[in-house]
Formats: sequence, structure tokens, C-alpha cells
Amino acid sequence: MERIPIPIAMLPQKSSSFSQATVREEKLGRNLSLGAIKLTEHIERVKKDAEDAAAADKNKDKDKDVAAGSGEGDGADGAGDGETPAPPPHEEPSLAELSAEVDAFLASRDGDAPLSISEVTLDRFASAVEVEIAQSEGDEDKWAPGEDGEQPPLLAAIRRIATLASALTASGGNNGAEGAVRYTIGVHRVTGVLHRAMTFVEDEFHALLEDPLVAKISHAADPGSASAKAMRRPPSFGHAAGAEQDRCVMPSSEGSGGGGAEASQPFPAETVERLRAMVDAMVAVGYETECTQVFLVARRNALDTTLLSLGYEKASIDDVVKMAWEGLETEFGTWIKAFRHIVNVGLSAEHDLCARVFAGSNTPLGRDIFADLARCAMLQMLNFTEAVAMTKRAAEKLFKVLDMYEAIRDGAPIVDAYLSSYETPENGGDGKSSSGAEALADLKSELVSVRARLGESAAAIFCDLESSIRADAGKQPVPGGAVHPLTRYLMNYLKYVCEYKNTLEQVFREHHRPDTDDAPGHDSESSNPFAAQLMEVMELLHDNLEAKSRLYKDLALSSIFLMNNGRYMLQKIRGSPEINAVVGEAWARKRSTDLRQYHKNYQRETWGRVLNVLRDDGGITVKGHVQKTVLKERFKQFNAAMDEIQRTQGAWVVSDEQLQSELRVSIAAVIVPAYRSFLGRFAQHFTAGRQTEKYIKLSGEDLEGIIEELFEGNAVSMTRRRN
Repeated sequence: MERIPIPIAMLPQKSSSFSQATVREEKLGRNLSLGAIKLTEHIERVKKDAEDAAAADKNKDKDKDVAAGSGEGDGADGAGDGETPAPPPHEEPSLAELSAEVDAFLASRDGDAPLSISEVTLDRFASAVEVEIAQSEGDEDKWAPGEDGEQPPLLAAIRRIATLASALTASGGNNGAEGAVRYTIGVHRVTGVLHRAMTFVEDEFHALLEDPLVAKISHAADPGSASAKAMRRPPSFGHAAGAEQDRCVMPSSEGSGGGGAEASQPFPAETVERLRAMVDAMVAVGYETECTQVFLVARRNALDTTLLSLGYEKASIDDVVKMAWEGLETEFGTWIKAFRHIVNVGLSAEHDLCARVFAGSNTPLGRDIFADLARCAMLQMLNFTEAVAMTKRAAEKLFKVLDMYEAIRDGAPIVDAYLSSYETPENGGDGKSSSGAEALADLKSELVSVRARLGESAAAIFCDLESSIRADAGKQPVPGGAVHPLTRYLMNYLKYVCEYKNTLEQVFREHHRPDTDDAPGHDSESSNPFAAQLMEVMELLHDNLEAKSRLYKDLALSSIFLMNNGRYMLQKIRGSPEINAVVGEAWARKRSTDLRQYHKNYQRETWGRVLNVLRDDGGITVKGHVQKTVLKERFKQFNAAMDEIQRTQGAWVVSDEQLQSELRVSIAAVIVPAYRSFLGRFAQHFTAGRQTEKYIKLSGEDLEGIIEELFEGNAVSMTRRRN
């Protein structure tokens, strides 16, 4: 039914509360009055007028009784005056009787001889409808169907007065100017009651949608629940099976990671039936726009409450851009949790509610309302991603940006599924464009756009690692040849990066456009662009470490530095299946070969000179005779070399226990046997006592002990050790 056209002078002044949804949001008290006189005040006045009229009639009856009594006292003469007894008091017709008269009037409108209806009947019927509405206040069953599935009496009364108002306003066209004048007072009375009735329906509709006891779709999830602790790979959200058709069922708490039964409070079937009856009434009398706005405001409020319960508060783009990283890092996690919940749980519940409440002929309206609701809720959250994409890029933001990217990527198919319902007849769609379809299409487009911006941001952040490595050109070597902080940071960073391997491969394929001049030398059609970029980072790190090793003046220490860092890189690669899969075994084997070469370089620089001291190259023994002067010098050189090695290399650092053990074993295997052999051949040439103690300061066991103390980070000289 179209909205009943009423002359301005006759129409009660209507507030603008329906024209702007934002007014409803700001005025939680909800002054939705359509008439200048509040319905309850008007009903009380009607009741009072009725009581006053009844009292007046009663007083009149008493006066008549007194007059009749006095006439009897006068005897027969009084009876002969011809006066008749007073008629019995008049009873007002019931709503059912008035409804029958109205129905007869309405039914005759299409006939050849339309009936007329009196102004008195119109006024009585309007008053009866007012009384029916007033009496229904507080009655929980007022919207419940009658016996045999009949529509609720209150709904029937509202529909009847709406039809009557429409017929009366059209009577001027049917009966000419005379008809319009005839029903002027009646039109004003009937339409006034109709609009006050619709105010009552709207108030009931809004209250029922927001009542936390009966209208609580639980989007809320316990912030400390398991779902909040498993953001990387949240569980799938399944829809409860076997749900009643008229029950707005939420996915089970087990499926959503919620906190038990309280996390899944549905709209009861009775509530849905009442909401549907109100929708039918409002749509039938032309209040479709008001119905839509009331529903949208109520459910948007519910979704806002849900977001607050999840810890998410709306923030402007400027606020997010200016936010410090510590605060922004917390907001990332909250946003991801809220977004996943809204997409996987909230939209499903709202879609289910719209489908139940706007069933039958109102299905297209319900689908459009859901689309607007989904678009508003989602765009509100996507503003945060817009702001994030505008913030300054930083390596620590990569993982949060990827989490957001995954959330939007995973949510897009859900929006697509809702959009398909507008396009396929078997899903309730008619294949035609509608406002709902356009709203969801806009939302889909925005999701694609936001996802692309996040993907581009993630790829750019990762590629910025190249600049960070090149910029790390410090001239101060790491003490003791230990693992460089850059190596630790990058390898741990890459380990976590590779946990997002599949997502980053998708990001680089779809959103990264490398500079062809700077791109790594791989076949773009067959290679993995993310893997190629990661390998470029690894090679840059390797080259950077090679350059840093040249900062050491001691070549042996330079080799220790390269061994430490190379070993650390290999450990991280082989300890992570994800990064190992990207880097590949060939690269790992090449780095292992490099490590062996560093080891050889160290032994040559340090222990090669020691071995030369212990070698009898013809200088110690000449023609079968030991040259004691040369022998003494050799022992002095050996003792000095070992003291220097213990003092310096004891302070060197090899933190990896396995590498440390390998170095010591390899050193001992070369030096200890050579020294024992040297002692066995030449120790007897020294006089026992002071001379022996002066030149032979270490036994084979002492030498093994010195080797076992190397690479501990503690500088201890041989003299201090012996003391």
C-alpha cells in the first residue's frame, strides 16, 4: 500500500526522526512521534472523555428517574399528560461491530452502488482502534497470531484503519467535491489515529530489536577466549545444523571459538514472529522507509556494541596515522579479531535475522536491508586498513599487515556468496540489479581495493630489507668475532616471514611490480618472485658479512667471524622447514662449503705457524747433533705462541656449542700429537731441574687444557693459568 496522501492542514505534524538514521543513533531515547499528540496521552484523554460522558449520562438518568417518580406521585392525572418513559442508556458498539460496518463500506467501493459511512461511525471506529492499541500495551502476545493462524487482532485493526484512510482520501475523486467535503472530518480523525498507531508500532519494533533479553544476537566473544589466542589460523565458523526455520541461529560456540552458551543467544522464534508481524503492518500501510531505517539503526547499534565488546573502537584515519607503534600494534590484533568475527559470525547472524523477519513478499526488502547493514559495518572497519596503508612503512609492521591482508582475503568469498544470492533465482535472487546488490558490489570492490593496497604495502616493506642491509655499513667490528646483530635480526625476521610463505607468494604475484632493472635475474614466468626476493636478501646479507669480516686486522679472527655468522644462518635455515623450502638445499650446501673454507683459513693462520715451530726442518739437528741454541729458541717460540693464542683467542666467541667443539677437536687433533712427538724427541737434551722448567712449560695435558679453554670469551694468559 502506498503512503496515504493527506492534506497538509489535516495531517498531524510529523517529526523528522524517520528521515535521518543518524538522528536515531544520537537520540537513544527515540522520540519517534509522528503526531503532535503522544499516543498514550491521547488515549488517556479519550478514556477520560468517555468516563465523563458516562457520568453525565448517569446523572441524566437519575434526573429522569426522579421526574418519573414524581409523576407517579401525582396519581392518574399525571399519567394522563401523555409523557413517555425515558429510553434505556445507549451502548457504544464494539470494535468488531464497527469493523464489520467498515468492511461493508470498503467492500462496496468497487461496486455499482457504493455505501456511505457516517462521520459518527468513523469517529467511533477510530476511537475503538485507539482503545485497542492502548489496551495492548504491556501485552506480550499482542503480535501473536490468533486461532487457526489468523493475523493478530491488533495488526488486523491497524490494517483496517489504513485501508479505510486510503479509501476516504480517494473518495473525493470518486464522489466529486461533495464527497471530499463529506469526509473531511473523518479523514482527519482516521489518519491521525493511523499515524499515531504507526508510531506505536515503530516504538515496539525498535524496542524488540534492541531488547537485550529477547533480541540479543550474540556477536560478542570473550577477548580471552581461544579464538583470541589463535589469530594466525582461526578455526572455521560453521553454521548450526538443524536450526528451526524461524529461529535466528548463531554458529555454535564451539565453531566460533566463543565462550560457551552465553556467546550464542539467538532471537527466539516468538520474537521473530512478532517482528515479522510488525514489518507486515508497516509495509502494508506504506511505512517501508521507516521500517528500513528503524531496523538498520537498531542492528547497527547492535554491531557497534559487538565491536566494543571485542575491544575495537572506531578511530579516524588521522588518529591512526599519528598513533605510536606500541599503541598501533595492539590495535592491529583487536581489529583482526573483530573483523574475522564480524565476517564469519556477525554477518551470518544478521543475514539470518533479515531472512526470517523479512520473509515472504518482503524478502527483497530484507535482502537490501542486510546489504546496507553489511556495507556500513564493513566499510567502518576498512577505514582502519586505509589508515594503516598510509602510515610510514616499517619492517615490524609486515606481519600485522599480512594478518590484515589474510583476514580480508578470507572474508571476500563470504561477501561474494551473499552477492550471488542477488543474482541467482535459486538463492532467492531475481537476477536483476537492486540497491542491495549495488551495496554489496560496492563492498566487494572496496575489499578488492583495500586488499591490493595492503598487498602492495607488504611487498614494499619486504623489499625495503635490501635498503636496510645496504645501509648497515658500520666500521666497528663485533668484539670476539661473534654473530653480528644484523645476522640475528634478519635470520629471525626471515624465519617468521616464511611462516607467511603462501600469503607472500600470492602478494608478490598479484600486487608487486618489480623494477626490471633492479629485479633479481630470474625468469619471471617460471620463478617464484617472493623466493627470488628472499634469495636476493640472503645474498646481500652474505656480501655484507664478507665486507664486515675485512674490518678485522687478524685474519684468523676474520675467519671466526665468518664461521659464526655462516653457522648461525645455516642453523636458522635448517631449523625452519618454511625457510628451508624457499632457500633450497643447493644454497645450503654452498654455504656449508664456505664454512669449511673459513675453518681451513683459521687453522692455517693460527696453527700453521705453531706447527712450523715444532717441525724439524734441519735447523735443530745438524749432522746428527742437536743444536741446543736452536732448540731453546724453538721452545721459547712455542711457549710465546701458545701464550698469545690463549690470551687472544680465549676472548674470541664461538657461541654455537657444536661449532666450538668441532674447532677444538680439529685443533687438538693437529697440535697435540705434534707437540707430544716434539717433546719425545728433544726433552732429554735439557738438564733436569731449572733448565727444563725454563724451556718446557707445557705438557701434552696442559696443551689440551689450553685448547679446551679457547673461544669462551675469557682472556687468560698461560702464565696466569699456571699460577
